[in-house]
Amino acid sequence: MGNGAVFAAVALALVVTYRSSGVVNFAVAAIGLYAAYTYAFLRQGSLLVPIPGVDATVGFGRGLPVAASMAVALLVAAVLGGLLHLAVFRPLRAAPATTTMVASIGAMVLIQAVLAARVGNEPVRVDPILPRGRFVVGGVSIPQDRIAFAVAVCLIAGTVVAGFRYTIFGLAARASAESEKGALVTGLSPDRIALASAMISAVVAGLGGILIAPIVPLSAVSYTLFIVPALAAAMVGGFSLIPPAILAGLGIGMVQSELTFLQAQHSWALQRGPAELVPLVVILGYLLVRGRPLPTRGALAQRTLGRAPRPRSPLPAAAVGVVAALVLLVFTNGGTRASVITSLIYALIALSLVVVMGYAGQVSLAQLTLAGGGAYGVSLATTSWHVPFPVAPLLAAAMAAVVGVVVGLPALRVRGLPVAAVTLALAVVLEAVWFQNPTLARDPQGQPPVAEPTLLGLDLGAGTGRAYPTVAFGIVCVVALLVVALGVARLRTSRLGAAMLAVRANERSAAASGIDVARTKMVAFGIGAFIAGLGGALLAYQYSMASPASFDPLTGLALFATVYLAGVSSITGGLLAGVMAAGGVLYVALDQVISLGEWYYTLSAIGVLVTVVRNPEGLAGGLHDGWHRALAALPVVRRRAGDADAPRRAATAGLDGPARPPAAAPPPAPAPAERTMVMAIDGITVRYGGVAAVRGVSLAVRTGEIVGLIGSNGAGKTSLIDAVTGFSRSVGSVRLGGRPLDRQPPFRRARLGLGRTFQHQELYPDLTVEENVLVGTEADRRGHDPARVTAADGTSAVGRVLALLDLGDVRHRPVAELSQGRRQLVAVARALAGAPDLLLLDEPAAGLDSGESDWLADRLRVVRAAGVAMLLVDHDMSFVMSLCDRVCVLDLGELIAVGTPAEIQRDPRVAAAYLGAPDHGGGDLPPAVGHPSASGGSPAGDEPRDAGRPTADDEPAPVGFTAGGSVPGAREAETP
Repeated sequence: MGNGAVFAAVALALVVTYRSSGVVNFAVAAIGLYAAYTYAFLRQGSLLVPIPGVDATVGFGRGLPVAASMAVALLVAAVLGGLLHLAVFRPLRAAPATTTMVASIGAMVLIQAVLAARVGNEPVRVDPILPRGRFVVGGVSIPQDRIAFAVAVCLIAGTVVAGFRYTIFGLAARASAESEKGALVTGLSPDRIALASAMISAVVAGLGGILIAPIVPLSAVSYTLFIVPALAAAMVGGFSLIPPAILAGLGIGMVQSELTFLQAQHSWALQRGPAELVPLVVILGYLLVRGRPLPTRGALAQRTLGRAPRPRSPLPAAAVGVVAALVLLVFTNGGTRASVITSLIYALIALSLVVVMGYAGQVSLAQLTLAGGGAYGVSLATTSWHVPFPVAPLLAAAMAAVVGVVVGLPALRVRGLPVAAVTLALAVVLEAVWFQNPTLARDPQGQPPVAEPTLLGLDLGAGTGRAYPTVAFGIVCVVALLVVALGVARLRTSRLGAAMLAVRANERSAAASGIDVARTKMVAFGIGAFIAGLGGALLAYQYSMASPASFDPLTGLALFATVYLAGVSSITGGLLAGVMAAGGVLYVALDQVISLGEWYYTLSAIGVLVTVVRNPEGLAGGLHDGWHRALAALPVVRRRAGDADAPRRAATAGLDGPARPPAAAPPPAPAPAERTMVMAIDGITVRYGGVAAVRGVSLAVRTGEIVGLIGSNGAGKTSLIDAVTGFSRSVGSVRLGGRPLDRQPPFRRARLGLGRTFQHQELYPDLTVEENVLVGTEADRRGHDPARVTAADGTSAVGRVLALLDLGDVRHRPVAELSQGRRQLVAVARALAGAPDLLLLDEPAAGLDSGESDWLADRLRVVRAAGVAMLLVDHDMSFVMSLCDRVCVLDLGELIAVGTPAEIQRDPRVAAAYLGAPDHGGGDLPPAVGHPSASGGSPAGDEPRDAGRPTADDEPAPVGFTAGGSVPGAREAETP
């Protein structure tokens, strides 16, 4: 129960921080550890000093009493929590949750590294604080201090709940968490409230660390990892409800204690691991109940990791790198050569994180642990199965890949923070169950040997004694890194790499483009784990054994921090992370100048915090920018850039200025007799809770037909499109070409010929125009094995679509650099690249002026002439009425009118729905209805329509967000 009480205390600190600032602070357990060490040294008559270059402690005679020591330690915890908030989390208050999570991991590594450098890793015992007697209940002896600790945590939790519910500060904190802008308007300071909450959570965590210290000896490793069960407990409470989090924390601790007792009673039980499984089971259970395969509409999709540069000429760079590595291997020896080999191996492992996190966007904290799977796998393969080199390390990497896919399974239902939590929990479980378990590790110390690698009679081992490490083993590492780096470069330029980056940027948009999001994630985890396992196998060869100390979770967190600092989204960053890794080239070089020792981890953690706040792309991002600036400064490059800009300037006149007339008149639409049924919707109903956004809608679209779907804001237009494309649960049926789609996921509907755009574009800003459109070709896989669709096929489709929409001149520019109008065209181009039979366009003319809208209408008529049917949603009535063959009108989720544009304009029910007027009959629908100018916006042809104003359609704001801003004339009937 003692462990459960500290889990509950840390979970309480997590919930307090999250409720006030939205930050999940991984560092709260480390703050509690620092407070506990401060308390322990104060009781001994000394003060812990975290500053390098001076004594670790400063003595002042007799130890302080318990109350005084606790008060000072809690004050230190509050100051530490406040400093972290001001220096790290406050600058990131507008950043995505993933960024703040990485920052909190950096803070956790920083505190743990400082304590390791100051006090070492030897356990420190603390005198009792709570009563030491025992209760006997039903023949079971229960220590009083455990009960007292649990009661104390419950009282603290009750005090916090009462404070948030009944005090002015609590009311202000809840108001600020609900709406920061609203708090500012009412005179509150969200920054001060978040600072106070951060200090309160630090005090709570510090109190938990102090009270557990007499029960569990102080240890930097175990205390820092209290964050894992605390995260599990906080998840049970949804990071907002305190009582469930407290009960879950206590429950996890009690179950762990019972499992530890059973281990001691039964010889068949695993010596390590069952207790560590409990938080993992809780997290997985939470994810099973609360997770979603795809984010809902309205979920924020923000840039988190920066650009993933596309390798242009990897072979010359690889040749230079190989030559440099060989020179270092040949002309160094001893520790220096060992540092070169260590850098090569850790660069290999870092590239696995580039694939998983940098490309696929999955925050994995288990990559070094997966490398450990490769190390223990190669030991098994070489000593028990007698598999020769090089098959043994490849087999070990394949074993790690299987484990990696298992580790990645939770990512099928969640993203961001939960993925990080579950991978950290899995890393803890793998280390305990496999690496430190004598039975599974096949060694009493958990350090099984590895047979030396040989190939055709040549000894390729790392050697021993003065011969360590050998040049031959270094060459093996160079070859392995070369092959993996070139493979990762090829992955970045492939369709699979584009799919991973699409999933990273926006899972909904990726699924709509025909990408199997689940499969892409699993492939990323598998490839990343294979690379990590290969690196782990090489580490085992280097030391002639597999050691759990090389792969423990905290070392993995330090490596994660190093890779993020170097640049997690680029190959250059992965290679640089190897150079910067502990024991690598930079570490040894600095250590020879300044004896850093354990302080190297501290410097890395500080670098991570600075990087997260100032430059999310890491050091590699700065190197890439400097390289491009240097190239751009060369006269030859400037002349080429000027020549390349000429056609672009000429071409952009068609979109950034007056619209160009089409080269030829658009082909006429197919005659009605030639049209066949493409899609039939029958009785579609969509509900959000108790609110029906769409009610029993039925309509049909035929080949070569453009059907308009209009209605006021909140009428259900986007909800209907989401239901048809599989993004919303619905009742009713959808048939495409006679085939039912009701049970098909979104990506399969896209591959069957159902393309779509989104109301807010949902492009991939870090990718070029060409890469964005290339992602759309994933949908053109009907009846084909995806592995047989070649890049050439995709490129030709991309070229045709770019030419159709006049985007060829910007094909190599990142989408983030384009104007709003051109981004709309890129969204349409991406949907067309999948060769759909039916294209659902959700406000494709938003952001275009009247001339650009006319030009887009001409292009869509060309697409219609090719036989592609379209269902079009837009608020520009002149655009809709001039382009569509038929128009359907929705009002409050119900289909109230279907007909030709002329019939719809004369329908009194439509006028009533738009203007709120009674059904008096005979009135024509004003042409400007739905245009911003009708509600006081700028006239057509002035500023782009809808620019800078919200156009949220018909789904209520998701939990945790408030609907921002209302649109004049918008209906509110669908907001629950």
